[in-house]
Amino acid sequence: MIDNAERSFLFLLASSRLDGNTETLARRAAEQLPAGTEQRWLRLSELPLAPFVDRRHDGDGGYPQPEGNERVLLEATLAATDLVIASPLYWYSVSADAKLYLDHWAGWMRVPGYDFRPRMAGKTIWSVTALATAAEAADALVTTVRLSGEYLGMRWGGALLGSANRPGQIAEDDGALNRAKTFFAS
Repeated sequence: MIDNAERSFLFLLASSRLDGNTETLARRAAEQLPAGTEQRWLRLSELPLAPFVDRRHDGDGGYPQPEGNERVLLEATLAATDLVIASPLYWYSVSADAKLYLDHWAGWMRVPGYDFRPRMAGKTIWSVTALATAAEAADALVTTVRLSGEYLGMRWGGALLGSANRPGQIAEDDGALNRAKTFFAS
């Protein structure tokens, strides 16, 4: 197990709304991390990725070395011990930005020199989401994040769900705010 002093959290904010309910819930949970725990917050909408192109069966199946935003996200992902996908529930799954980020993992596994898959093994992946309906509606979102991590040998940290629809409404979900206090302790 990684000592808290050695943990490095990458929070991937995948909402189309700045400072939305999901981000608020993620930040509330992050406040509880031990002092000195490294945190990096990246907003996926500010680091747009090109559409993912599956090149596995194109001759050599090679993927080019990542550049620009793709390289920033790849290197930040590899540098973290803990990845937090903070995505609101959009059509019963992760947002388009979060899905595109996860799609790029398929290419990153094949980029020479990064050893993406073995370097991801042993990290922990988490999910934070706000949704406007019953918690069961987030099953596909949670499963997407969990199975994506498990495919690479990552540990599943868990999902923090909050009930909110309108901006700021997460402040009314006392249950979610209380769960946020111990979310990363598990």
